Amino acid sequence: MAARMEDETLKLGLLMEAAQAQQALAATTFDRLREHTAGLDAIVREEIRTTLLEEMRALADESCRAAEALRRLQRSANLRLVLWSAAVLTLVSLVPCAIAWWLLPTRADIQALGAKRDELTASIARLARQGGSLELRHCGTTQRLCVRVERGAPAYGAAGDFMIVKGQ
Repeated sequence: MAARMEDETLKLGLLMEAAQAQQALAATTFDRLREHTAGLDAIVREEIRTTLLEEMRALADESCRAAEALRRLQRSANLRLVLWSAAVLTLVSLVPCAIAWWLLPTRADIQALGAKRDELTASIARLARQGGSLELRHCGTTQRLCVRVERGAPAYGAAGDFMIVKGQ
């Protein structure tokens, strides 16, 4: 029995020694796992930071391209506005000029009218010198044109329908 007890004590000692060895191995493995986890945490943080920086750079580049596109669009819109304004201004300026050219007499017309006026003025002066001042009025209910005649003068024409106009 004593041998059996010794045997069991020996087994128990071996078992305890194995348990301690297993515990030490588990602690070592746990420490290595903790170190590995800390290393993974640093690697994951670095990857996240790198990815975030790349995305931010891409976003900045895209923002710069969008801003440049907006600037080009603004320049294009400004150019179109200037062209449309110039076209409208030209049209607004040309329309009155065209109307004036169409309605107003030319230099030749003005010179011809001046010559006609001079001719008519000379004819009126000649008639006035010759005693041809007439007094014209509208007479009757139909407002027909009539002239004052010399009643004491004889009538002329085949039917006697021409009379001497009374002059001054």
